[in-house]
Amino acid sequence: MVVQVLKDRIAKLMDKMGHKEGEVIQHGMINKSIERAQKKVEENNFGIRKRLLEYDDVMNSQRSVIYKRRRNALIGLRLSLDILNSFEDYSYNLLEHHLDFKDYSLFKNDFLKTFSIECPISNEEFNSDNINVLHGKLAKYIFNKYQQRTDNIKGEAFPVLKSMYENEENNFKNILIPFSDGLKSMNVVCNLEKCFKTEGEQIIKDFERSIVLSTIDQYWKDHLRELDDLRQSAQGAVYEQKDPILIYKLESFKLFEEMINKINFQIISFLFKSRLPIRDSSKIGEAKISSKQIGETGRGQIMQNNKRQVSNNNSNNNQPNLSRRQRRIRERGSKR
Repeated sequence: MVVQVLKDRIAKLMDKMGHKEGEVIQHGMINKSIERAQKKVEENNFGIRKRLLEYDDVMNSQRSVIYKRRRNALIGLRLSLDILNSFEDYSYNLLEHHLDFKDYSLFKNDFLKTFSIECPISNEEFNSDNINVLHGKLAKYIFNKYQQRTDNIKGEAFPVLKSMYENEENNFKNILIPFSDGLKSMNVVCNLEKCFKTEGEQIIKDFERSIVLSTIDQYWKDHLRELDDLRQSAQGAVYEQKDPILIYKLESFKLFEEMINKINFQIISFLFKSRLPIRDSSKIGEAKISSKQIGETGRGQIMQNNKRQVSNNNSNNNQPNLSRRQRRIRERGSKR
């Protein structure tokens, strides 16, 4: 501590006075010098901790927003409301962005690219009405189209689920229902009994929960890595005589807005573009999941028939349970 703060002056003085390592220091001047050095070190450490807390406060404020939305998806109480808010927020941002440039054709293409439905606003309305009137019409149209999509999904899936539930040979508790938008696919875990009793309404809830959770987790992890890189780069603002904390707050807020916009876009795009590729009950197998796998989604997986797996499990169940030592003895005997 003395060498780092007070340089070599006190250390050379102690050598001249004949002090050895481990010896008690009793000289008043040296004691005061050490006290001043210790005070500077503690002040420096306090400043470092204070800076870290200021950085953490920025991340905690963003984390509270994301975790609240993720908690709503897990519990399922406000999930539908959050999805409708995503529709309204994204459609308003889309209108606001294109109204500044007065480019109707680009707005129409972006709307079709996101929602996969025709735009209800004409060119004359786009150039004449204000943004609140346009957004009200657009939000109502999107909500009605989404209701039609969910009704179609329930109408396609419920007859298959009903035949599976009423079939006495099937003792499935959870099933995997595949959804695909043409680029990626997702297996949604659903409870067969709940889906049957709610006439397919549980399918929509599980589908919405899976896409919201997977999208939030994906982009939140990427956002945390970007914040770490931003914290390192913000330190260079000192050379420009700027406050690194202020630069970090401004840039992190921009990154957070971009992340929310990306999350809304991915959720909306998959909800409106996804389809059910399998409609044959004979090709639907049981979802054997653990508590860690509930809510998790896979990419590029299509639900297949599990008859081979069931037959293999039945054959294995007929054999007695062997210990590890007994299995090794049996393997050695078969090799001989």
